[in-house]
Amino acid sequence: MAKKVLCVDDDPAVVVAMETVVEESGYTPLTAPNGEEGLRKVRAEKPDLVILDVLMPKQSGIKMYRELKTDQELKQIPVVIHSGIARRTFLRSQEALTEFGDEPVAEPEEYLEKPVEPEEIAETLKRILG
Repeated sequence: MAKKVLCVDDDPAVVVAMETVVEESGYTPLTAPNGEEGLRKVRAEKPDLVILDVLMPKQSGIKMYRELKTDQELKQIPVVIHSGIARRTFLRSQEALTEFGDEPVAEPEEYLEKPVEPEEIAETLKRILG
């Protein structure tokens, strides 16, 4: 059975592009339009990898990432951040949450700043999932 990759992004064009790259790389694509729905899908589907945007309505990728990485059942799932937000800004947001009493979280397996070529996404998938 093909490994499952969940793409969480509110931009329909990005979602379609990611679904195509995931399928062409030999994996099964799953999608969610925001962090709230993304967490529901992670719990229901147990994907092998999550590709996560940072800025989304309802629940941001910042919050979803933190929830994934602090949940004992989910924290082993690799996460690739795919965002227009700079990596250092994302990492600072995680540090700030830690300063306010949340537990520290590991950095994502990969951070891809938009725009990203499909080949780079495919290479990242292969490297992480095999």
